[in-house]
Amino acid sequence: MGNNSHKVKLNLEKLVRLGDALSNPLRVKILKLLMEKEWYVYEMAKELSISRQLLYLHLKKLEKAGLIESDIRLEDNRAKKYYWASEFNYVLDNETIKNLEV
Repeated sequence: MGNNSHKVKLNLEKLVRLGDALSNPLRVKILKLLMEKEWYVYEMAKELSISRQLLYLHLKKLEKAGLIESDIRLEDNRAKKYYWASEFNYVLDNETIKNLEV
């Protein structure tokens, strides 16, 4: 993770996905955790005191919005799914909304 993030042009679909992903306080908390380090799903579920099933639902929305990424790794003959925050830089201002193609 470097400082080479670039501005991404928002279209209507991307803006709605971002809004949906960030509309839940728990998802914002998950994103904040993933900014600090990558997490294995089991460990993150324990940290947040929620079930893995519920965590997966939240992670799916964040990933669909392009805010996080994941990878499955083989460790001790077990597949483990890890998540981390993507590099992003979105600008939402009056001009962005005016220039949306709707």
